Amino acid sequence: MEILIITILIVAAIILFLVELFFIPGISIAGILALASLGYATYYAFDTLGPLEGFITLIISIIACGISMYLFMRSKTLDKVALKKNITSKVDRDAEQSIKVGDTGIATTRLALIGQAEINDKIVEVRSIDGFLDEKTPIIVERVSDGTVLVRKW
Repeated sequence: MEILIITILIVAAIILFLVELFFIPGISIAGILALASLGYATYYAFDTLGPLEGFITLIISIIACGISMYLFMRSKTLDKVALKKNITSKVDRDAEQSIKVGDTGIATTRLALIGQAEINDKIVEVRSIDGFLDEKTPIIVERVSDGTVLVRKW
């Protein structure tokens, strides 16, 4: 009966260990419960079966965790939950190419350093040189480089 309890605790610890490593990021309840389950299985083996069986239980649980992690990584289970989509879209730079230094416009959103503005009847993403600018603030284009439109308060 004792060996069955120890085996159940070790299997539960391995399952919780795999959940902690591969599905729940960070230190969570699954990791804490896995550690507690392994610890109690080892303690129970030392307490009821003796020191030799306790050390055997400790070694078996460490090896079982390592083997299960290796087998889980080699299986195709991670491929089923992994993201495989590549981003192929590109930023539309047509509006930014038609904007010249000195053009004026109005901020359509609050420019918390970056926001949107209407310049030459086109909505473009702009970056503020002057810091935070409120919505509907008149702006002037200072520089256009690498698709970034830098503006300041007008």
